[in-house]
Amino acid sequence: MNNLILFIGTIIGTLIIGSILGYYTRQTIAKKQAGTIEAKLNKLISQAKDEAKETLLKAKEKANQILEEIKEQEKDRQKQLTRMEERIIKKEQNLDQKSDQLEKDYSDLKLKVQKVKKIKEELNGLNQKQLEELERVSKLSQEQAKAELLIAAEKEHQQILLEKINRLTKEGQEELNKKAQKIIALAMQRYAASQASEITSTSVSLPSDDLKGRVIGKEGRNIKTLEKLTGVEILVDDTPGAIVISGFDPIRRQVAKMALEKLLLDGRIQPARIEETIEEARKKIGEKIQEAGEAAVYDVGVAGLNPQLIKVLGRLRFRTSYGQNVLLHSLEVAHLSGAIASELGANVDLVKKAGLFHDIGKAVDHEIQGSHVEIGRKILKKFDIDEKVIEAMQSHHEEYPFESLESIIVQVADAISGSRPGARKDTLEAYLKRLEELENIANSFKGVEKAYAIQAGREIRVFVQPEEVDDLEAHKLAKKIAEQIHQELKYPGEIKVNVIRETRVVEYAR
Repeated sequence: MNNLILFIGTIIGTLIIGSILGYYTRQTIAKKQAGTIEAKLNKLISQAKDEAKETLLKAKEKANQILEEIKEQEKDRQKQLTRMEERIIKKEQNLDQKSDQLEKDYSDLKLKVQKVKKIKEELNGLNQKQLEELERVSKLSQEQAKAELLIAAEKEHQQILLEKINRLTKEGQEELNKKAQKIIALAMQRYAASQASEITSTSVSLPSDDLKGRVIGKEGRNIKTLEKLTGVEILVDDTPGAIVISGFDPIRRQVAKMALEKLLLDGRIQPARIEETIEEARKKIGEKIQEAGEAAVYDVGVAGLNPQLIKVLGRLRFRTSYGQNVLLHSLEVAHLSGAIASELGANVDLVKKAGLFHDIGKAVDHEIQGSHVEIGRKILKKFDIDEKVIEAMQSHHEEYPFESLESIIVQVADAISGSRPGARKDTLEAYLKRLEELENIANSFKGVEKAYAIQAGREIRVFVQPEEVDDLEAHKLAKKIAEQIHQELKYPGEIKVNVIRETRVVEYAR
């Protein structure tokens, strides 16, 4: 029993001593760990301080460097200002010297002018004295002396004068005979055909005035797209049930009219649809040009022509000369030439073909440099037209000599068609020519994509390529175009140059 108690006491004592030892052991370990963390913290703080000092030193060095650079720049600027001041002072000195020299030159010039006036007065006095002395010696006045000289010259050269008078009379008689022959040829056949002068505006009927707002579009985007793509001016005013298309080019007006009528019928009026419709209208115009050429060839009775030449001829349907439709004028010349040739015994087929093609150069004269006669000769040679036909058509403006009777007949027929009452209007032709010249001037500048003359020639609207012309260049371009128009054209009032730079990005989702 005592051993058991002793054993238990020994165990309890051992446990107590182990607990005490374990407590102290843990305390010792904890203190060591705490010391280690504190050391790490101190080390980190020391490193941070060192880095801060280093950063501060670098910042100071950078600041000093910047200050040095600023001081250097300030010195350079001071030197520049000093040099500028010196140049300005020199210029002022030069100006003062020039001003003094000009004043001196002006004074010298005044003195010279006075001397010249005095000398001139003295010379006039001497001339008058000489005339008076001559009249006293000859006992004739100045007018009497002139009359005597003329009488003497007339007696001396009387034979020469008579020969010149006879020669002029003979030449006049021959010219009168030629004119009489032409008058007889003109009287052989008169071709009377109605001819309405071409106008510069086209009207499009509207089923309802409510559609005007749709044509204009939000913020005017629809009407702007129409005007940009067609080159005409769309006038939407208070006129009931109608929109007016204004433009000097009949093809543009027709394209705009066809596109607008289709858009109104379709109902979908928005920029993308407008572009599609205008492209379709241009294709249809090409078909109409071909049909017009084929109809003209059939009407005259000319066969075996190249289809491309017929298409070029058809373009004259949309070309005017002094307000006269050129294709109808060409048909008139062909028929008149055939009628006159049949009376005079000339080649009827040749003159009809020459009359039909005499103005074909006007179909492309706005695209190719040169007169329409020269352009027409090149076109006909390209399509292997008989040289005799070319000789007959090339003289209708007397740029080439008349090489045959047929060439005279074509020239006479052209004069009949162009000079008959109501056929032409000079003012309209001048107006259209001015509009074409406006567009040609704008298109001659680099970076211009399209140019349209609108507002009856009071405005030129120029669309530029945005990748080639930036905003600053657009301002410069407008000024350059305005200056060239001012130098080269004569016009009443003023012309507004409107340069438009538009960027469009297109992408497709697939």
